[in-house]
Amino acid sequence: MDRIQAMEVFTRVVDANSFTRAADTLGMPRASVTTIIQNLEALLGVRLMHRTTRRLSLTPEGAAYYEHCIKIITEIAETDASFQVGNRKPSGALRVHMPSSLGRRLVIPALPVFHQRYPDIVLDLGLSDRPVDPVEEGIDCMIRIGPLEDSSMVARRIGMLKRVTCASPDYLKRFGEPQEIAELAAHHAVNFRASHGSRPVPWVFVIDGKPVEVRLNGVVTVNDSDAYVTCGVEGFGMIQPTLFMVLPHLLDGSLLEVLPGFNPKPKPISIVYPNNRHLSAKVRVFADWIAELFDSTPALEGGEDWRVGVAARERKASRGQVAA
Repeated sequence: MDRIQAMEVFTRVVDANSFTRAADTLGMPRASVTTIIQNLEALLGVRLMHRTTRRLSLTPEGAAYYEHCIKIITEIAETDASFQVGNRKPSGALRVHMPSSLGRRLVIPALPVFHQRYPDIVLDLGLSDRPVDPVEEGIDCMIRIGPLEDSSMVARRIGMLKRVTCASPDYLKRFGEPQEIAELAAHHAVNFRASHGSRPVPWVFVIDGKPVEVRLNGVVTVNDSDAYVTCGVEGFGMIQPTLFMVLPHLLDGSLLEVLPGFNPKPKPISIVYPNNRHLSAKVRVFADWIAELFDSTPALEGGEDWRVGVAARERKASRGQVAA
């Protein structure tokens, strides 16, 4: 029996809480996973887990063995990595999950740079806004927007996403432009509901260093970021998206900033991965590249003076009207 392989199979079964899911993530037949666990228990002379048709649970011996396995597997991976770093570039499959809009608008257009730098890494990208279980689905790392609520994950903060309050010219022509937060009560918003939530996400402004939550009435609610922006452009109501999502619309005038003196609360963005997995060279270089990409994209954090571009467009439009 390959003891290291047996440990890896055992820890994957525990992490996935399923023989079938573990087999899928390992690329092995379920029968092989079952046989390896049975042989491991026979070799150790103890039962590692209780198995029923519906659930798995570790025995006290299994729980202790799991902790030892994690340490051993991590030490082996770190030892291998310490010798491989200077000899060859990272290679192999890397499964990454990220929000759809971020992937389509920022990450995928920049991927040729990553591929040129690391040609031996084969990326498997999952783009969606649904919550995922990285252990169950065999995902190596994820890009997450917002606070991290899962304590079983390790997070590396790579930036803060600036948000902006805006509306279409048509909407503002019909309903007027609010000048104060209190005036929002008389306005409509396009509401956004997270794919795993039942209520629309409230707007949050930072006033005197403190978050102030505001809920607005609306005639439409969506759970997709692109649909959210489109509804704003079409005049269904005001929106408060991340800046990078609407910067082209702000620059071409199809959306106008509202309440520029009141800053929406920015959202943290992080690379996350399970805390019981070794940070492989593949994940490390991808995380470094993503951080580098974000550093070179100042619109994400509002670092570039995008309002200069908006002002230039408005001056040009004004000159055109005068000339006419």
